[in-house]
Amino acid sequence: MSGFNNILKLLNYGGIAVAVGGAVCASSLYTVDGGQRAIIFDQFQGIKDDVVIGEGLHFKIPWLRQPILFDIRLRAKLIPTRTGTKDLQNVNITLRVLHKPREDKLPQIYKSYGVNYDERILPSIGNEVMKGVVAQYNAEELITRREQVSQEIRKKITTIAYEKFNLELVDIAITDLTFGKEFTYAVEQKQVAHQESERAKYIVRKAEQEKTASIIRAEGESEAANLISMALNDSGEGLVELRRIEAAKDIANTLSKGRNITYLPNNANYLFAGPGGPGGAQPNVQNSDRSGKDRK
Repeated sequence: MSGFNNILKLLNYGGIAVAVGGAVCASSLYTVDGGQRAIIFDQFQGIKDDVVIGEGLHFKIPWLRQPILFDIRLRAKLIPTRTGTKDLQNVNITLRVLHKPREDKLPQIYKSYGVNYDERILPSIGNEVMKGVVAQYNAEELITRREQVSQEIRKKITTIAYEKFNLELVDIAITDLTFGKEFTYAVEQKQVAHQESERAKYIVRKAEQEKTASIIRAEGESEAANLISMALNDSGEGLVELRRIEAAKDIANTLSKGRNITYLPNNANYLFAGPGGPGGAQPNVQNSDRSGKDRK
């Protein structure tokens, strides 16, 4: 029995040793995932400036050295600010920045700003640059030259972030640009006045065109009257006869459309019923020839 107990004790000690060894091994390994980098903190030397560890499974010395993980993927940051224009108008601007840290400068970034470096760096330089650029333009220029303003902000903030704070800014854009209520109302009133001015110009142009048309019409009527007068002087009887024929044609055309008018041929026989109808007086039989004389 004593031998069996000794074996059990050995197994227990072996299990404890394996467990302790496994725990030591687990605490001696760490993983750097995709899109991450690690820097090393040494208990005696602090952050190692020349060590940046890439993706994969790595060994560490427990307690003595600890890895600090950084996300190096592109991240978006919105930077809102309120500032004044050159003509003293209040304006609210929101800037969207896509950024990432410089990999070789991660130890310096951590020592100065920590893991949440973007929360400390970007709002500061964003507000400073936007206020400086916006102050060079008046309110209307911010609207009409928005792309130029955006490019100027992009150029300045990218240079400062890279050279002073070791950040790479990939894309910068103005996502929101609004003015105070007073300026918005003034712009609306200006647009209304402009529309009224254009409407007044249209009315003036229309009146001028109508005036020109009246003058042309009057000149045409005068010219027509002169031509008629000249024609009457040259051949008065012929023109009068032409007018008479035209009038007769118009009268005949009007009469042809009447329902109570009957046309009779002048070279045919026709009957006229007497007042008594079919049972009354005898009808009159008449014959008309082309000479216009009736025969009974």
